[in-house]
This record gives sequence, C-alpha cells and structure tokens, in this order.
Amino acid sequence: MEDMFTSLETYGYIGLFLYSFGGGFVALMGAGVLSYTGHMDLSTSILVAFVANFIGDMVLFYMGRYNKKDVMAYMHKHKRKLALSHILMKKHGSWVIFLQKYVYGIKTLIPLAIGLTKYDLKKFAVLNLIAAAIWALVVGIGSYMAGEAIKSVYEVIAQRPWIAPVILFSLVGVIWWYLSAQTKK
Repeated sequence: MEDMFTSLETYGYIGLFLYSFGGGFVALMGAGVLSYTGHMDLSTSILVAFVANFIGDMVLFYMGRYNKKDVMAYMHKHKRKLALSHILMKKHGSWVIFLQKYVYGIKTLIPLAIGLTKYDLKKFAVLNLIAAAIWALVVGIGSYMAGEAIKSVYEVIAQRPWIAPVILFSLVGVIWWYLSAQTKK
C-alpha cells in the first residue's frame, strides 16, 4: 500500500495533467481526497488540473476552427450531441463555456462546436481561462473538504464491492438517458 502512495506522490501529477487535459473531474476529485490524506499537495493539484483543462479546451476549439473537415468526419457519429451543443450555445450563450466543465458527455463537444462557429477566439480563451480556474477551485477544494465523507464511502464500497458496479451503471444510465432525451428534439 505504501508503494502505491509513493507512486501517486511521484507520478500522480502527471496522471492528473493527462486526465485533466480531456476532462479531469474524477482525477481532480481523487487528487483532492489524496491531498486531504496528505499524499498530494492541494494547490499543486488544482494548478495542474487548471492548466491542463484550459489547454485541452483550447486545443479542441482550435481543432474545430482550423480542422473542420477532420472534425466533421468524427462528428458524423455525434450529430445529435453536436446539435445539442449548438442549441445550448444559442439558448445560454457564453454561460455554456462555464457549464460544460461539469457535464459529462458534452464536455469535449462544446469547445469543438464553438470552434466550428464564428465565435471569437480571444473571447473564448478569456472565458475558458476563467471557467477552468473556477472549475479547478470548486472541484479541488470541494473534494478536499469532503475528504472524510469520500473516504467513508470508499470504505463502505471496499467492504461491499458489488455496490461499485451498481453505482457506475446507474450513473452511466442517467447520463445516457439525459443525452438521449435532450437530443431527440
């Protein structure tokens, strides 16, 4: 067990960076809890997740803006989600940049969809910078403060391992239902 914590202290920030590049919600929560237990540094974890998340969304925006042909080939499978992204952008405007950080399933599609439009690159960069900072602070500090509760839940799941797949499948089912219901229109 001690070897695992040594590996996390050594390579945890690299893993957090790579995971946060494409989303990072779960990794940052894990880093917050590990910071609570003293195995990682909270401020470093928040900084790493913030930088990676900001860069990741900028890369997605750039891909949507300057590689439309390649992106559209990928989007062929996700037409409904792309349409949902455009509807959310029209309905909520720039707030979608903030909201997409917390919604699994459209997190990567929103920056791509915004990049496909004529949205101003500088405006997106500034809003993405602010949104990534808020996201990193909220998730990092929130998971740190909930560290004891999350540890308790982990101990219950460790004693009853059948609970984890039930929770996972329930979560995936709710996300799938939400995206299906929203994209039918």
